[in-house]
Amino acid sequence: MTGMLSGVRVVELASWTYVPSAGVALADWGADVIKVEGVTSGDPARALVVGGFTRDAARADADFILELSNRGKRSIAIDIKTDTGRELFGRLLASADVFLTNWLPGALQRAQLTVDDLRSFNPDIIIARGTGLGVRGPDRDRGGFDAATYLARGGVAYTLTPFGTEHPAVQGPAFGDLQGGATLAGGVCAALFHRERTGKPSVVDSSLLAQAMWAIAPSISVADLFDIDGIPGAPPGLTINPLVARYQTKDDRWIQLVFLQPDKFWAGFCRRMGLGELADDERFVPSANLIANAAEATAIFTNAFARHDLAHWREVLKDEPGVWGALATPKETLNDPQVEPNGYVITNVDDKGEQYRTVAAPVQFDETSPGPTRAPEHGQHTEEILLELGVDWDEIAEAKDVRAIL
Repeated sequence: MTGMLSGVRVVELASWTYVPSAGVALADWGADVIKVEGVTSGDPARALVVGGFTRDAARADADFILELSNRGKRSIAIDIKTDTGRELFGRLLASADVFLTNWLPGALQRAQLTVDDLRSFNPDIIIARGTGLGVRGPDRDRGGFDAATYLARGGVAYTLTPFGTEHPAVQGPAFGDLQGGATLAGGVCAALFHRERTGKPSVVDSSLLAQAMWAIAPSISVADLFDIDGIPGAPPGLTINPLVARYQTKDDRWIQLVFLQPDKFWAGFCRRMGLGELADDERFVPSANLIANAAEATAIFTNAFARHDLAHWREVLKDEPGVWGALATPKETLNDPQVEPNGYVITNVDDKGEQYRTVAAPVQFDETSPGPTRAPEHGQHTEEILLELGVDWDEIAEAKDVRAIL
């Protein structure tokens, strides 16, 4: 299948994970995404080590963070601070539909890459900017990473932390980055559609702070309407609806129930649980009584779930029409029976023939998942891209001589 964005060229001047992950989504959807890196060292994420999980120690030759944020792109190494590099960069922009960056407003201004500067190279280019805190306001030039900006300043940690617990919630690597990247990629697609309809290019902005606020929008609304800090995570053991609750099994696993209509599911669920006598118990029927006696019902289900392992409950609840799920490890999610049929992972092969899997962007078109792609090496496609732009070999050699390209 031809990608939905086939024929769209994206020039990406971005590093780390947040905005580059937007480039991955666009590449998955068919765009030609060209990653612009410096000549000396390239994206600093190439040297990032997360939790000791290094490329050298991995089963396959793959840097898992770099793959997630750069898979499917081409890399060109240009020193845009040199006259030759800027001229080549301008020619690259002139060939593009989208300029994607995480550079902050001040840095873009110092590099003469403001909206007006970029439009001087290409008046039709869409400009997409992903920042930590937005492009206006007193902190517009403060950087951001998801742990400090999305989780902390954005209020997500407060919302995820159970009330009264000692330690605030933590996150895994790139937790807010990847969500924010998908949102920014969606904004780019909307801008492409708008330009197709009207001929007018747009400036697209998103930020980790905006993404965090969207993630906890109900709590922020409550903070305003009720003049409180927000909705903190429920204290352990407090349950308002016993059928929207989490229960521990005998083997220390957990099951999350989300039966939002208790009366609809109550009788059948009780019978499956071996508690048929509760199906018409007036303490719990109708749902108003269940809520009034939530602590009593919760205690009954807590004791019931604790009698058997998760495997038992999976079998018991396999035909349960109400929504439930076991709290899975990432490895279990990777091997979930829904993952492969839906193409939620991409299987790549390293240079030695070793297979490894990575996650695809979370939107598909025409029930087709993206093909295998890897992250480029630093400057891997410099000559290839310049030749496409009509730069001849003599010009390429001269640019290399003055270290304008790698």
